[in-house]
Amino acid sequence: MEKFGAKKPELSELSRIHDRLTFLYLEHAKLDRQDSAIRVSDARGVVFVPAAIISVLMLGPGVDVTHRAMELMGDAGMAVVWVGERGVRQYAHGRALNHSSRLLEAQARLFSNQRSRLAVARKMYQMRFPNDDVTTLSMQKLRGKEGARVRQVYRLESERTGVSWTRREYNPDNFEASSPINQALTAAHQALYGLSYSVIMAMGASAGLGFVHTGHDLSFVYDFADLYKAETSIPVAFDIVAASTADEDIARSTRLAMRDAFVDGKLLRRMVSDLKAILGVSETTTEVSNLSLWDDRLGLQEFGVQYHETEVGGIE
Repeated sequence: MEKFGAKKPELSELSRIHDRLTFLYLEHAKLDRQDSAIRVSDARGVVFVPAAIISVLMLGPGVDVTHRAMELMGDAGMAVVWVGERGVRQYAHGRALNHSSRLLEAQARLFSNQRSRLAVARKMYQMRFPNDDVTTLSMQKLRGKEGARVRQVYRLESERTGVSWTRREYNPDNFEASSPINQALTAAHQALYGLSYSVIMAMGASAGLGFVHTGHDLSFVYDFADLYKAETSIPVAFDIVAASTADEDIARSTRLAMRDAFVDGKLLRRMVSDLKAILGVSETTTEVSNLSLWDDRLGLQEFGVQYHETEVGGIE
C-alpha cells in the first residue's frame, strides 16, 4: 500500500528535548499533517509547524485534529496537552522521546522506599533554599517553610508591581470569577505545568509518581513545576496584570509572556538537567533505549535471541 508523507524519523534525527521550543497554544483551528509538519488552518490562514522542534502542544477549545497529525506528534516525541477554556483543565498524551525507561526505573526505586522518597523531597526543597540546610527537616517543617516562602514571594511581587494581593483563589469551573491577578496566575501556572509535563514525559519519567504531591496522575508535574514558580509564573502574572488594560485578555497575554520567559531564561535546558539530578541519573548517561530481558539470577539478557530449553530442563 502506498504511504504518504515523510518517513518516521529515527531517534538520532529528532531534536533533543532541551534544544526544542517550549510550547505552542492553539484554539479554534484544524490540524492536519503535511510531510513532517503540522498544518494549522483557521479563519486567518494556514501555517506549518515542524513537529520535531516543539516540546508540548497545548490544544484549546475548538481544535479539530486528524489521525495523521496525531501520528506525527507521537513519532516526533511531542507531548500533547488538551486544555479546556482558558487552559483551566488539562488532559495529556505523550510518549518518551528517548524510548528509555532509565529515569522511570530510578524514579520508581526512589518512590517505593520511604527513606529515599524523603531524601528526594528534601533535595527538591533544598533547590528552593540554597542557603539553608534542610537535610534534617521533617516534611511538616518543610511544608511550613515553603508556605512562608511562597507568601513572601506574593507579597514582594505585589510591592514591586503595585498589584493588590490578598490570597490565591482558583475556581476551575469559573475562570472569570477570579480577580485579574488570580486569572493571570492560573494561566501562567498552566503553561508551566504543560512544560513540566513535557520534560518529564519526553525524558521517560512518570508524571504520577510524586515525592511531595501524591494520589494524582500529575503529582510529579506539580512537584517539578513548584521549583520554578517563584522565578517564572508568579512574577510574569504580576507583570501582566500591572501592565494590562480593562479589556485585555489576561489569559492570552499571560501565555505569550510565559512563552517569552521560557525562551529568554533557557528554562527547558535547565529542567532537563534538574530532572536528572533529582532522580540521581548522571548527565552523561545515555538517553537511548536498550531493550533487554530481565532475569532474577543472570541479570539482563540479550533481547531478540531465540532461547530454548536445554537437556537438563533449564533455559539457555
